[in-house]
Amino acid sequence: MIGIVVDSNSQMPASLVDRFGITVVPLPVTVNGVQYFEGVDLDADAFYARFETGTPDVSTAQPAPGQFAVAYDSLVAAGAEEILSLHIGSSVSGTVNAARVAAADAAVPVRIVDTGTASFGITLCAWAAAEAIADGGAGVEEAALVAEHTAGTIGNVFVVKGLGLARSGGRLATDAVDGGAEGIPVLAMTAGAMHVVGHAADLDTAADLMAAQVRAGGPGLRVGIGVADRGVAALWDLLEARLADAANVREVVRYRVGPTVGAHTGPGTGGVMWAGS
Repeated sequence: MIGIVVDSNSQMPASLVDRFGITVVPLPVTVNGVQYFEGVDLDADAFYARFETGTPDVSTAQPAPGQFAVAYDSLVAAGAEEILSLHIGSSVSGTVNAARVAAADAAVPVRIVDTGTASFGITLCAWAAAEAIADGGAGVEEAALVAEHTAGTIGNVFVVKGLGLARSGGRLATDAVDGGAEGIPVLAMTAGAMHVVGHAADLDTAADLMAAQVRAGGPGLRVGIGVADRGVAALWDLLEARLADAANVREVVRYRVGPTVGAHTGPGTGGVMWAGS
């Protein structure tokens, strides 16, 4: 048995957690001086509700090594003989280092994967690895290589209402300006910065632009459609409808954009991430 662990920045939906028996280690999120754990005592709805009375002071941090130790011990107790632990890129978080500290004392071998990505990109890596194990009989090293390969195929496109948060976090390219007369900027994250790929007058047009990016994304795509809050929830249906007959899409899942991502993008964020086989 190979246990699989991710951190909560992966935004992994319950459908995939349950399908593959994946363990999610929650990241700490501090809102207005109070610390919570993503997905445990602070979910997406509770987080975005904080924005209804102003912009809260939000910060994120990596889990303590002890959180990973508990996760690894639980998997061993359940029968795991090896563990695959996949996490947010070390260039943006110390999560991988915390996992490595815990792995050194684990009762079974732990293969750490620095995905070099964030948000649902981590899930895309874990999803591919989990399928390689469950359907292809892959061992832990082969599954890790599948995850690392998948990380290099990830694409994304999204809309961000809270552009000010992204700009203050240093993640916004100079061409990613607020919509104004041009409409809603449709963005993509490349090389650590957000860039405009087009402008949309409304969510329907934004969905058209996003779907076109997915259709051009290569064969055998696993796709996640993510929304932050009810203001962009329509994107779930709009994008699913536009991708229903896409020959290069193998499966689509829905997910929420939770606190550790929303801390940088704010309410009104919605989009799609994908990766090839």
